[in-house]
Amino acid sequence: MQRSVSAHIDATVDLGTTVVFSIAAAPGPAFASEVIDFRVNGEPVEPQEITDAHGTRLHQFDVPAARFTAVYEAVVDGRAPAAPVEPVDLIRYLRPSRYCESDTLMPTALGEFRGLFGRDLLEAVSSWVGAELSYVPGSSQPTDGAVQTLLLRKGVCRDYAHLVIALLRALDVPARLVSVYAPGLYPMDFHAVAEAFVEGAWHVVDATTLAPRQSLLRIATGRDAADTAFLTNHGGNLVLDRLEVSAVVDALPADDLTQLVQLG
Repeated sequence: MQRSVSAHIDATVDLGTTVVFSIAAAPGPAFASEVIDFRVNGEPVEPQEITDAHGTRLHQFDVPAARFTAVYEAVVDGRAPAAPVEPVDLIRYLRPSRYCESDTLMPTALGEFRGLFGRDLLEAVSSWVGAELSYVPGSSQPTDGAVQTLLLRKGVCRDYAHLVIALLRALDVPARLVSVYAPGLYPMDFHAVAEAFVEGAWHVVDATTLAPRQSLLRIATGRDAADTAFLTNHGGNLVLDRLEVSAVVDALPADDLTQLVQLG
């Protein structure tokens, strides 16, 4: 499998600010090529690269009141090895978080899925969330969590993932959010999926079913969208002027939704 991904972002800030990008593919698969190019008013800047425990690569730099751009391009061969299993993650990803209120949704989770375990539980939760929600671009707010998503019965990929994660955590299944490049996704954008720990490993759960899980390429991993945003800033007001994402694979795989799939 060879995947080619890219992101082109233009933005403007009105005051000096610090920006942090999370658009680079996480380490794991073999990189045939990679380009990371940041510019402020057309001049190249060298970011500080910070890598977290899951391999998420953060690129940080300061910007004056100016227009800045980010270009990321990569060609990846093969698949990454299975995600490592750290004992602390099996604690961290059972706890409620900012956008995944598993404690509030415990009665719902028990009422719908009591008695299900392992892959049967993942399939049931994914199918239920996919049936209960309607995918409606622009229908949710950046501050909406899983509870609000369930009340509205609509959202986008991050909302689907948050609800899946909250329901699984409520049933004592460690679950986390992963931002990915997603060949086959339409309309093309950054994509968000859940990753759940069952049968001794982390497996992908994507209730949107908008892209085959086998072709997804990991960018960032965390408790919820608060940990995986593609761009954050601290300082001035930021206006996003352009966002273009692409992700293609040499052969788009068929996705059997009854099977467990690991991110590669």
